[in-house]
Amino acid sequence: DRSRADRLRHRPFEMMNSPPRQRTHRRRIHRCTVLAGFFALVFAAGSHAERLVVLSDLNGPYGSTDYNPRIEAAVARILELRPDAVLVTGDMVAGQSWPTLSRDRLTAMWDAFHERISTPLRAAGIPLAVAPGNHDASASRGFELDRAVYADEWRDRISELGPLESGGPPFFYAVAVGRVLVIALDATLPGELPAEQRRFLDEVLQRHGPRFRFRVVVAHLPLWPFAQGRESEILRDPELEELLSSRRVDLFLSGHHHAFWAGVSTAGVVHVSVGSLAGAVRPLVGTRDRQPHGMTLINLKPSGEVEITALVEPDFRSVLPWSKLPQSVVRGEKELTRFDRVH
Repeated sequence: DRSRADRLRHRPFEMMNSPPRQRTHRRRIHRCTVLAGFFALVFAAGSHAERLVVLSDLNGPYGSTDYNPRIEAAVARILELRPDAVLVTGDMVAGQSWPTLSRDRLTAMWDAFHERISTPLRAAGIPLAVAPGNHDASASRGFELDRAVYADEWRDRISELGPLESGGPPFFYAVAVGRVLVIALDATLPGELPAEQRRFLDEVLQRHGPRFRFRVVVAHLPLWPFAQGRESEILRDPELEELLSSRRVDLFLSGHHHAFWAGVSTAGVVHVSVGSLAGAVRPLVGTRDRQPHGMTLINLKPSGEVEITALVEPDFRSVLPWSKLPQSVVRGEKELTRFDRVH
């Protein structure tokens, strides 16, 4: 049998300008059931690839309820692509401000986010699963109100997804998207992930992981230093890395570094740093150039193959070439190999 790393293949996404695929697979069921004011999304496996769009760092200046016009363009492109789900790796609003913001201001920021992102996706029947960022719900002392408002905003919305497990809803939880197990973590502080969340992750992967074709973890902070100026703002957690490997996690998606890069560890785990959609773009470590703002498209095929594409502004039809990215990312004696170079 081929190793997990060997099964990963980069395939250029020539169809970026093609019309979205028609969902006419006979064996696929996509049903929305309304019950007690909530809706549950039910998926059945078919022969198609699961398509995920991943967003990160959408927020404007502290306290702002305004969003960059490219957010509207990104949502329009998402509606064309018709993914099976949209994932967000955090920083959806502009909190974590001193002086701290009032409840009314925090609520107004979330109202603006829902108006521009959550509501259009819901109207199109596209599930939205999010992980908190430091500007949404920082675990730092002094931002307890930010976290309380975050919980108020997302508790019911996450419940609507029909979570398989809810360790600390809506901060960390697990949901199913077809053949994909998605686990969101509450990772807003550098250092080790809290032991409670490592236990939750281990239990979910042990209990549910084997029946899914893919296992995807979503967190705000990465495990690797991708961007200049953010090298120390990572999860320094060897136990978490070992857990990802031993429980056969396929992808670890993160934000915060405001730059796109994807690479594969020696254990076969794909680490994706999702590019910034609105926040200031940072150069990758070892480079000088700044990328365009963008979002990430991931296709997960029944065969086990993975396609990862960075779609960039202004209309998110252009693709960021792999050749413009460093061939590897190094952390101490360990190294990630750029995704397209793994065969």
